[in-house]
Amino acid sequence: MRVASRDLLPRVLKGEVAAIARLLSRAEAADPECRETLGEIYARAGKSHVIGITGVPGSGKSTMVAVLGRRLREAGHKVGIIAIDPSSPYSGGSIMGDRIRMSELAGDEGVYIRSMATRGALGGMARATLDSVDILDVAGYDYIVIETVGVGQDEVEIASASHTTLVVSAPGLGDEIQAIKAGILEIADVHVVSKSDRPDARGTISDLKQMLALGLSIDASAAWRPPVVATSSLKGEGFEELVAALEKHKAFLEASEAGRARSRKIAEFRMLKTAEDLLRIRFHERSAGLVRGMADRLVSREISPYAAGEQLIEAMGARNP
Repeated sequence: MRVASRDLLPRVLKGEVAAIARLLSRAEAADPECRETLGEIYARAGKSHVIGITGVPGSGKSTMVAVLGRRLREAGHKVGIIAIDPSSPYSGGSIMGDRIRMSELAGDEGVYIRSMATRGALGGMARATLDSVDILDVAGYDYIVIETVGVGQDEVEIASASHTTLVVSAPGLGDEIQAIKAGILEIADVHVVSKSDRPDARGTISDLKQMLALGLSIDASAAWRPPVVATSSLKGEGFEELVAALEKHKAFLEASEAGRARSRKIAEFRMLKTAEDLLRIRFHERSAGLVRGMADRLVSREISPYAAGEQLIEAMGARNP
């Protein structure tokens, strides 16, 4: 028998894992039945500190998240981890490799790991990511880590969804330094150079610090200067410094206007993304009977894509005043 989402909420507030999992699944499936409950959860949330982690594939994000999660647990914090994996463009399926790499944390009752597929969403995050953050927030998790897909230089949405953004670079991945790519350098609150036990890591760290120094010389008014932290997940090195950098940035946000500005930025991003998702859902639902005929006209070159799009929108408006 299906349990109503509103009946799951009291159990989620107590931190019951089964109830958390059910509500996360409904949020991920965009089940309309749970929207009212998610709204109530949103009103109660806002206590957790959200850490976004991005970087190119192969930079060691998942292994680093596992070690970071363990260190935060040792400090007495409850940790929620949302690991985003790409979906197949053909089957829609996803191999949840991130969760496999974090299996060592699975037995810790103070850690909750949720893998999510992008399901076609761009920007490195799944559509239900921030709803999931709220659910884990009210369930009592102090830190919530979002590990993005790692799509490369255009993956900047995470900076609008997290309080602290970590950009992970690693030596020997083809580019001299991946974080220099357009858009990525600017979003980091903390730069992490992983796999620092490798002999070529020193050059990567040096190059990154030089690029940051150049950026700071251009923007001398910056209130926060992103530190560069070298870590080795294999040896467990550098994570005390990384946790200290996270705590320092958290304190900076709490004590300055920057924290309130970040909260407004997250709220604006979420509002716009939610509106886009609702429009997309309604568009697909209401245009199903019109698309095929319009596509046939496009194939025969009777109409341009722009004109077809305009007519499709106008027809939907006429059918759904």
